[in-house]
Amino acid sequence: MMKLKTILTAALISFILGNVSAQEKGLKADTNKETVSISNIAGLLDSKTFEFIAHTVFPSTGSPKNLVGSSYSVTFSPEMIISNLPFYGRGNSGMALGKDTGMRFKGLPEDYTFVKKKEYQVDVIVNDEDTYEISLSVSDSGNATLSISSNRRGTITYQGEVK
Repeated sequence: MMKLKTILTAALISFILGNVSAQEKGLKADTNKETVSISNIAGLLDSKTFEFIAHTVFPSTGSPKNLVGSSYSVTFSPEMIISNLPFYGRGNSGMALGKDTGMRFKGLPEDYTFVKKKEYQVDVIVNDEDTYEISLSVSDSGNATLSISSNRRGTITYQGEVK
């Protein structure tokens, strides 16, 4: 009976120590993933070639709308910025009736700036049929908030991620 208790106690201690060791390895692996992610985000933004994928839109009036799975995005590159985002809000003068194209535009980026403070901040101006001022704030994890203002429409904000 004493031998059985000793064997069970030894097995229990081995099991507990094995789990603790596995958890520590998991934490180390997660830390390495986070470091790689931070350097990837910085590298993407520094290269000025990346994509913002929209998950939620926050119109200036009304409630937020879920965009997950809708493939709305903005592609950034030094040669061209292409926006394929919806617009919910009020249009200003100069918009034709029945011709709502959302925040869809493409153009050569002007004044393309990238700054790292608490978060990464990307600001750019694009001239298409309108002038669009784009402000993108990106966390180390890749989560991002994008605001677009233009002459013909009110400012609109999107949340999503950078890839």
